[in-house]
Amino acid sequence: MIVEYTKTRESAHSPQRANPSDAGLDVFYSATEPQEIIAVHPGQSVLVPTGLRFGTPHGYMLEVKNRSSVAAKLSLIVGACVIDSGYDGEVFVNLHNIGRDTRVIQDGDKIAQLVMVPVVPFNPCENREGDLYNYPITISNRGSGALGSTDK
Repeated sequence: MIVEYTKTRESAHSPQRANPSDAGLDVFYSATEPQEIIAVHPGQSVLVPTGLRFGTPHGYMLEVKNRSSVAAKLSLIVGACVIDSGYDGEVFVNLHNIGRDTRVIQDGDKIAQLVMVPVVPFNPCENREGDLYNYPITISNRGSGALGSTDK
């Protein structure tokens, strides 16, 4: 599948797939001003610009995912991660610092990855009886069992 993208400013960094088998495309911080850096303090969330817009096809979404190294080494994790096919504005990555140290992001730093995901349209249907696990809706008899309930 080919997905077109455009840069919102000439200095934006093109998305890259590091290896042919990688699920996601790496995206980078694209500073809006020369030499601009972003400091992310512990407990703080920031919107980091990528300088990119994507033509996501109908029936798909782009999901912004953590990069393993950014999450593990810098304690920066992604939030607010769905880019719908109807959105054509610049993609911003919501990064949250879950660590104890302030982290600095510089222009060109890899910040996240984008994964293309099929979207299954669905319509919610209220069940007034409250019993959601009856055939033919599902084949599960799990009920309201939560963490570890299938081990019993």
